[in-house]
Amino acid sequence: MEVIQVLHMNGGIGETSYASNSLVQKKVLSLTKPITKEAIVDLYCSTNPMTLCIADLGCSSGPNTFLVVSELMETVHNTCQKLGHQTPEFQVYLNDLPGNDFNTIFKCLPSFHEKMRNQMGLGLGPCFVTGVPGSFYARLFPTKSLHFVHSSYSLMWLSQVPDGLENNNKGNIYMASSSPKEVLKAYYHQFQIDFSEFLKCRSEELVSGGRMVLTILGRESDDPSSKECCYIWELLAMALNQMVSEGLIEEEKMDSFNIPQYTPSPAEVKSEVQKEGSFTIDRLEVSRVDWNACKAKLCPSSTDQEFKEDGYDVAKCMRAVAESLLVSHFGVEIIDEVFERYKKIVADRMAKERTEFFNVTVSMTRN
Repeated sequence: MEVIQVLHMNGGIGETSYASNSLVQKKVLSLTKPITKEAIVDLYCSTNPMTLCIADLGCSSGPNTFLVVSELMETVHNTCQKLGHQTPEFQVYLNDLPGNDFNTIFKCLPSFHEKMRNQMGLGLGPCFVTGVPGSFYARLFPTKSLHFVHSSYSLMWLSQVPDGLENNNKGNIYMASSSPKEVLKAYYHQFQIDFSEFLKCRSEELVSGGRMVLTILGRESDDPSSKECCYIWELLAMALNQMVSEGLIEEEKMDSFNIPQYTPSPAEVKSEVQKEGSFTIDRLEVSRVDWNACKAKLCPSSTDQEFKEDGYDVAKCMRAVAESLLVSHFGVEIIDEVFERYKKIVADRMAKERTEFFNVTVSMTRN
């Protein structure tokens, strides 16, 4: 599987699109907003640039794409007003893999500019927006051209499926409690390679004193196969295994499919940042969000029907994220059936237990 060619969130604005099924990601952006605002204020006050260059890596498409950008611009604008400064010009780079739906992003640009002018008035500096297709595990920007880098729910995706997994992780599609130790080691090793390369590339692109805020789907536990990070994929594997047992999917196809993702712990993130050496960690925190982002917590009085609807929402969210990988490996014919089964499995588990995503957020300064 060539991840850079295959992986993309579902485009458009339809029922199974990422744009229509990214409420969890929006909730995470809201949870981490104070960290992002603190970093951009500190950056502006310490550098006072005439043109502030911001890169959002793994921007995808839909309502969340401009959410962080608009909040960063508004925060800088308000800070400038308090200090009596003129608001700088903004250069915004929106990056994702080549298969991303950049067309939908560009169509939204006029409404984005209009919204920013209405919110901030005549004092707002010009904002230039550029789409940058490519992998963030390689250089994307000129040397020392960026002031601020942001990424949310993107860096858990690896540059490739770790080597040596094929037919060694039978019955699983990711790290799981039943996965051999060699599989867990292979996933961690690939994360170390990728995250180190990411840090190296960004260190070359950021100015001295530049800031970076990254939020990664992760875990609190030291166990890389814990339910904190693997459960959502284990349930998808259950749906696929059902279809294998019924002869709807070839067993060999199942055994050769693995998700190119790693959900790190805070300690693992810290270790890689310190080893690479180009950044100082300012904040490192863990947050949680329910699989169903509409609920603050599971309500004991919730009806079975409510959980069935929740399961359907979560299944649609995962379909928007994972469909491209599944289609590439299994073909499009099985997709509706897989997610119909997955919906029922997820709804059943959410009715019986607390289900959460764990997020690791790190705020850093370029040395």
